[in-house]
Amino acid sequence: MLKLFKKNQILTIPNLLSFFRLLLIPLIIWLYVFRQQHYIAAAVILLSGATDIADGIIARKFNMISDFGKILDPIADKLTQIALLVCLSYKYPLMLVLIVLFVFKECIMGALGAINIKKQQAVNSAKWHGKLNTIILYSTMLIMILFPGLPKVVVNIMIGACIVSMCCSLLLYTRFYLCTWKQNRDLSTEENVIG
Repeated sequence: MLKLFKKNQILTIPNLLSFFRLLLIPLIIWLYVFRQQHYIAAAVILLSGATDIADGIIARKFNMISDFGKILDPIADKLTQIALLVCLSYKYPLMLVLIVLFVFKECIMGALGAINIKKQQAVNSAKWHGKLNTIILYSTMLIMILFPGLPKVVVNIMIGACIVSMCCSLLLYTRFYLCTWKQNRDLSTEENVIG
């Protein structure tokens, strides 16, 4: 596993941007919860999102994609998301359902990712459905922060959309890993038969 994390692949611009996103989390919490500066908190969230997009573009354009970055980037995303969900749960109690599902999903994803590293010695990038789930989640949370007076029914519909999106993403990721492992096992069996 140590082979995945070469020293020259850790301190790259994309990874530094991911570290920067981690540093923005306490600032977002402070602005939203303690200062109740909703618009400024939303602006910092947008800055965090912009650095997330930028690190992906830079990593691909300048060949700075690393296994360490593939792990750090989603960690920064997930910690930002859980922080926002917890902040919003004080105003919107139904968010607690989303928090429980989010933690369950990330535990399953973490376990599948760890097994995959052990089996394949590789870290997979995020898939389209994971990115779509992230967009839906961030959009929902930003709308709730920017428009605190939304009707309860609208809030519940948005939370419901997040729940459906999260469940679909978890099922598709689970299917992807299981299919990948089956294909590799079949290839390995074939090679043994030929050998």
